[in-house]
Amino acid sequence: MDAKPEIALLGEPVLRRIAEPIDDVTHPDVQQLAQTMLFTLEGSNGVGLAAPQIFESKRIIVVASKPTKRYPYAPEMPATVMINPEFIPMSDVTVKDYEGCLSIPSIRALVPRYYSIRVSYTDLTGQRLGVEFEGFIARVFQHEYDHLNGLVYLDRVDNNQDIISEQMFLKLIAI
Repeated sequence: MDAKPEIALLGEPVLRRIAEPIDDVTHPDVQQLAQTMLFTLEGSNGVGLAAPQIFESKRIIVVASKPTKRYPYAPEMPATVMINPEFIPMSDVTVKDYEGCLSIPSIRALVPRYYSIRVSYTDLTGQRLGVEFEGFIARVFQHEYDHLNGLVYLDRVDNNQDIISEQMFLKLIAI
């Protein structure tokens, strides 16, 4: 792959569409989309990516938590491609924490998310898997999952005063 695909920015209609389910995960187009997403995420300083963010309205996400410039305290998790993902909360407990998005550069906001979730998804071989996530990784999953439903994290903010600049966020976490 030579050039990374363009990231859809807030205002692009694809970010507000409900993404289409994927019927044949082994189809070469789906396999190529997954590789393109992994390539795009690598080096982006992001920890997750949804297909609509690269102009593909398909139900596929990548979660790849690791410390980056944007998320220096992120836990390590291998990049995981999740096709047709679903989740249920493990409890009603939600936690607010700061989120950012490659599609909304230079902004962060406090977003309430379920602390622990049970996720099911299909992998690239067609196997349906289940896993439990909590904390930061559960947050990343829910953020990317929202993209599949035409939502961005700013739609979940309780109060507009919870929205800050990326520069202010980096000052806050440096303390």
